[in-house]
Amino acid sequence: MQLHELGQAIANARRARNLTQARLAKIVGISRETLNLLESGLVSDLGIRKVLAVLEEMGLALKVEPVSRPRSPNYLRMACTSANVSFKSALTEDELVHALVTGKVPAGRTAHLRSLFDEAPTTMLNGLAEEAAKWSRPGKLEKNLERLAHDTGASRKIEEWLKTG
Repeated sequence: MQLHELGQAIANARRARNLTQARLAKIVGISRETLNLLESGLVSDLGIRKVLAVLEEMGLALKVEPVSRPRSPNYLRMACTSANVSFKSALTEDELVHALVTGKVPAGRTAHLRSLFDEAPTTMLNGLAEEAAKWSRPGKLEKNLERLAHDTGASRKIEEWLKTG
């Protein structure tokens, strides 16, 4: 499970219980901003005890078990590898997730994203979009991708390869 998937599960459970981020954060003893970053999959460092406290309050559990099925392709990792081919500095998975979730180009990564959108195989981009669709509300990903493509000057139209669902 990726951090953004954990965050989405927490957000869904919180909404199902009609709790605000501020209320849940107060109950478990963290800031609302930290909870927001956790739910977005963007928290840079949060101790396991705090994560477990949030999960417990939401009636969720973290389970560690061996993988019994073949792993599906990690399109996020493949996208970063593809985006980094021509550059000395690397676009990280966290930076790419942040870009997809927020629609904002990370500092110094415009060329990386333009290269990804214009040169990566459409099957990989479709897989990335399907993964990323799980991290945001319906319709939000498409708007974020369009914004990123526009802001990076990508020449390939998002509609040419975007197939989510």
